[in-house]
Amino acid sequence: MPPNLRPPPDSFDYMLPGPPSRSNGGSADLRSTGLLAYAAGSSVAIVDSHSMQLVTVIPIPPPSTGNSTTSSTTSSLSPFVTAVRWCPTPLRLDLLSHDPTSSNSHLLLAAGDRQGRICLLDPRVKSSVPVFLQTDPNTKLGIQDLCWIRSGLSGSDSWIIGSITGSSLLSLFETSTGRCFFKYDAAPEVFTCIARDPFDSRRICVVGLRGFLLTVRVHGDSESDVVLKELQISTDVSELNKLERDAVASGGTSGSGSNSNAPAMAVYPNYVVKVAFSPHWKHIVYVCFPRELVVFDLQYRSALFRAALPRGCGKFLDVLPDPSLEVVYCAHFDGRISAWRRKEGEQVHVMCMMEELMPALGTPVPSPSVLAVVISRSDSTLQNVRKSLCDGHHDTEVDTDFDNPFDFCDESQVVSKTHLLSISDDGKIWNWLLTAEGPTENQKDTSDVGIVADISKDPALDTNANGVDSSLSSVKDVIKQTDKENIRKGRSSPSKKSQDDLAVKISLVGQLHLLSSSVTMLAVPSPSLTSTLARGGNHPAVAVPLVALGTQSGSVEVIDVSANAVAASFSIHDSVVRGLRWLGNSRLVSFSYTQGNEKTGGGYTNRLVVTNLRTGLNRTFRVLQKPERTPIRALRASSSGRYLLILFRDAPVEVWAMTKTPIMLRSLALPFTVLEWTLPTVPRPTQSGVSKQSDASVPPTGMVSQAESKADGAQEEFSESFAFALVNGALGVFEVQGRRIRDFKPKWPSTSHIAADGLVRAMAYRWPHVVMGDRSGNIRWWDVTTGQSSSFNTHREGIRRIKFSPVVPGDRSRGRIAVLFNDNTFAVFDLDSPDPLANSLLQPQFPGTLVLELDWLPVRTDKNDPLVLCITGADSSFRLVEVNVEKRVGYEAQSGAIKERFRPMPLCSPILLPTPHALALRLILQCGVKPSWFNTNSSLINKENSQLSKSSSVGDLRSYLIDIPTIGDSVVPELLLKVLEPYRREGCILDNEIVRQYAAILNKGSAARFSFAAAIFGETSEAYFWLQLPRALKHLMNNLANKSLQKNPVISSSSSEADDVSLLTRISSKGKSGTGSSKSNTVSDGELRSMAFEQEELWERANERIPWHEKLEDEEAIQNRVHELVSIGNLEAAVSLMLSTPPESPYFYPNALRAVALSSAVSRSLNELAVKVVAANMVESDRSLAGTHLLCAVGRYQEACSQLQDAGCWTDAATLAATHLKGTDYARVLHRWAEHVLHAEHNIWRALILYVAAGSLQDALSALRDAQQPDTAAMFIIAFREIHVEFIQNLNTNDDSDSLIKEKLLVLPGLNPESEDVIAIGELYGQFQQKLVHLCMDSQPFSD
Repeated sequence: MPPNLRPPPDSFDYMLPGPPSRSNGGSADLRSTGLLAYAAGSSVAIVDSHSMQLVTVIPIPPPSTGNSTTSSTTSSLSPFVTAVRWCPTPLRLDLLSHDPTSSNSHLLLAAGDRQGRICLLDPRVKSSVPVFLQTDPNTKLGIQDLCWIRSGLSGSDSWIIGSITGSSLLSLFETSTGRCFFKYDAAPEVFTCIARDPFDSRRICVVGLRGFLLTVRVHGDSESDVVLKELQISTDVSELNKLERDAVASGGTSGSGSNSNAPAMAVYPNYVVKVAFSPHWKHIVYVCFPRELVVFDLQYRSALFRAALPRGCGKFLDVLPDPSLEVVYCAHFDGRISAWRRKEGEQVHVMCMMEELMPALGTPVPSPSVLAVVISRSDSTLQNVRKSLCDGHHDTEVDTDFDNPFDFCDESQVVSKTHLLSISDDGKIWNWLLTAEGPTENQKDTSDVGIVADISKDPALDTNANGVDSSLSSVKDVIKQTDKENIRKGRSSPSKKSQDDLAVKISLVGQLHLLSSSVTMLAVPSPSLTSTLARGGNHPAVAVPLVALGTQSGSVEVIDVSANAVAASFSIHDSVVRGLRWLGNSRLVSFSYTQGNEKTGGGYTNRLVVTNLRTGLNRTFRVLQKPERTPIRALRASSSGRYLLILFRDAPVEVWAMTKTPIMLRSLALPFTVLEWTLPTVPRPTQSGVSKQSDASVPPTGMVSQAESKADGAQEEFSESFAFALVNGALGVFEVQGRRIRDFKPKWPSTSHIAADGLVRAMAYRWPHVVMGDRSGNIRWWDVTTGQSSSFNTHREGIRRIKFSPVVPGDRSRGRIAVLFNDNTFAVFDLDSPDPLANSLLQPQFPGTLVLELDWLPVRTDKNDPLVLCITGADSSFRLVEVNVEKRVGYEAQSGAIKERFRPMPLCSPILLPTPHALALRLILQCGVKPSWFNTNSSLINKENSQLSKSSSVGDLRSYLIDIPTIGDSVVPELLLKVLEPYRREGCILDNEIVRQYAAILNKGSAARFSFAAAIFGETSEAYFWLQLPRALKHLMNNLANKSLQKNPVISSSSSEADDVSLLTRISSKGKSGTGSSKSNTVSDGELRSMAFEQEELWERANERIPWHEKLEDEEAIQNRVHELVSIGNLEAAVSLMLSTPPESPYFYPNALRAVALSSAVSRSLNELAVKVVAANMVESDRSLAGTHLLCAVGRYQEACSQLQDAGCWTDAATLAATHLKGTDYARVLHRWAEHVLHAEHNIWRALILYVAAGSLQDALSALRDAQQPDTAAMFIIAFREIHVEFIQNLNTNDDSDSLIKEKLLVLPGLNPESEDVIAIGELYGQFQQKLVHLCMDSQPFSD
């Protein structure tokens, strides 16, 4: 690249992607913040799924060939992007040890392409080059799929990337260095899909076409840290065998076997196998084969359920579990979607919905194909946050927006709402709303309108209608025993009817229309003065910021360049649009043709259509009764839009007057090679201010007097001219005036223009200059009034297009030209330069694609504004490129070139803000701010605006704040409000719906606001941590109160109830918890369920899985079933199952021994001693699970839990402890579990909940301090103090027991305000606030 050139850093800011195709492999990923990334050609498009607006498009640069001379070879083109995955990295809070301006790792995207490259992208960083991982450049095996994996290492850079390369190679890459540290080749198996476990981000699952299932757990960044398990799912592969035979046959005939290592999407595009983890149950995965849906248990290594493809339905394309409900959605190749609901109490799924994802109304025939389907996670998180915090009644004041008529729909039966996005190959993104509805019974008292309800819990057991925390229920032991009996005896739950009768509906709520097909033509409007005068005005025509694109499918797309969006789409032709021109600035003329067959006599049917952009009407003209001998070659429209030249192949040129009913003026029987109308000329400096607009133009000298003498703009008084070249090289200029066409009689140059080495193939004409290019690369310009001329050779291939740059007052006479060569490269030349070639701006290859068409965008208003080029690429993309010739820097982004982007609605995506501003917004949401501050359009939210303006001045922002933290600097929130003021004025912080949800939980306490702020930034785990924190703290205080009451003789003698049930429950039930919720509303999301710590929750969770495995008969499955039964305390069923073991089984003697031990009750001490010896021997023989069963038989539950934890069965240990242990013994198990979750699984939010439930508050603060999150640590202390004060206030001081509890719980260990840890956290939070304020002041606001 020459030194005066550099790639346009902001070029993808003004770029529209082409439509995706099967070559992109249906790659798409939806982040928890609502940002959709999908592959389109060789680019990655980012879309905001909430407002359905295009955010940006990132073109992937081409691979370096190492040979600068190859400019147009295919190796220099960017290959198709085939895999896209967002990194689940959270927003970094470690400001004191990390500079957020130096890294943007919280918004990172991995993309893989057809040549095996993997790059890391950040949509917010527009000038940096993508970081490529160290893949093998020689193999060039395409990337089939990607996945982010959490390694066992701690720190923010602990994420690695797993990729499926080629047909069978699994590779793991370290993202910090880019090196590959692990490879696994599964040949001859063909890998198709890779997925990450939502409960353990260190584990992934890879599936093959034949049902081969590989589980990978990564503990570090070396090959020895990777643990593999190979499984097999039996499935019918007869269709695959046939496809393989066909592929081998075709490969043999072509003599190429290179497809053997190609990715599955390239070899078997219509045979897809996908895998997805269940978001509700550990170890459960859904695998969809082309004709079968399988539910597979990784722990049991068995398939729990199989469902065949429904009749009359296309093959399965993808499987998508619903994050809120136990429903699985399956996309099909024929554009349908099916929903499968799990039956209550078993792993059996029943299809409950089948709908079309491609509406039959308004879609062309044949219907476009659905390439990818993704499901939203943010909907589930926000719904669960609000549902867990609601008071059990419908808040009409907040929830109903009278500006929105849809808010008056009857939603009394709505259980869940989830958004689904589908991407079709016509460039459209469809936003679907999946609504789950159930019967009204058992729902009014347990769920809010429009909020997801937990259908897996029993509403009949909800004895707390006022929202008091379920952990404080005074009859929890009774409920637990009753629930056990119900499950053991097979009683049906009242919620079973509600779940089995669940109805799922789908409705289209939004659509984003982008380029629908490959672009074939480009046209920009260049209206002249006469285009306006012809309609009776005296003002020059306004250049509209619109560009028209003709496509392969026959449609015409009108692009609004100010919004970087498709403004309108017209389905005009049934075949390729072969010509497109503007008629002024409000009409388009286009043509296509079809060739007849022998039966119809051959010939061509030419179709010409005029489209009115204002009315959307299409009018055909020049309609003939029979086909013509030759097709139309091109169209040329005058800048006024009055005249049209129709060029035919080997036939005379027709001149038409484009009136309301077009009229043909005459036919010109000359051998033209090229024709071009004159463009608007340079405005005179002496003209008035009105005429100084960028698109004002003055007719040639011979017509100025006519223009001045007749201002009514009669058509006959104006003339326009066009230049032409003939086959023999002769040139000429004709003038059209009214219905007359005459020779303009230009002044010929002294030198001949007849080219001996090539015909003129391209021409541009702005009076009085004509520029020509021939097939030898020569460029000549000629002044038709003076006869001056000049020429130079570009030393390039033939010239295809020449375009004059638009002019404004003060521009030079000849100006600049853009030249498109036959090799699809282009250059910009300054004709006023003494040596145009030496000062040219050559661009041999625009980023990774060939240029098919180009033209200048006529939107300049000042001579200092850079020029803007419109470019359509071979990848079907449309781009704008800014050119500044004066500075000789090639392509440089200039702020004045393109005005601020217009958006029909604000782009409300906080994750796109600069990191300091995003952290500032997060802190403001945590503190609490009045909804009116957000400057939304909802009248309900702005009701308080009038009152607020009366009570506060314009500059006082403190009145917006709800709560100022007691820790840190109290002035900081007001400063941050000032920093966020530019976003607030634009209304682009949060949209109306999110603000209304925020208003609903605003007064629910600090933990509620903390949870909502985390959910807004996509931090689901943190959001659920704040939801569970009040319950965990109350659980802790309940246990401490129990302990204090049991130690007091007065309390113990007064009531025996204190031994089993906390007296504090009775006391606390006098008040109402602000953040508590009924038990039936606590569990509705798998990740929220994973944070369960209460004994009854853990027990119920384990108990629900037992019926799934009753039909499994193999020996390993029976051992696992015995273990599950012992864990929940069902010893009778465990003994019965073990006694059914046949004598020939290798498990007969261990089972018999365990059965005898569990059923015996004689000689307790001797039995205990013998069992301990046998258990120790079993541990040595690697039968630790059997040993724990013997320990359970003699009541050694604490030791049994320790053995299970040593064996890595953490959930089983917690279940066993929840069944049998209490008090400090149970807390000890939770504490050790928290240590494992924190240091091995690196899930700090689950670990914090377990620490709190175990009473280890100091360890929780230590974990936050080690994670360098002073912000979260301070919020943790604030939430705890608020919950603790509320808890103490609800106590009755007149009651002796309450007074004792209050004295005991007045100061909890670990969070004493005078402790060094708490004081240190307050100081660190103050430093955090100070640095955040400085960073916010130094950061420029995000400008779209």
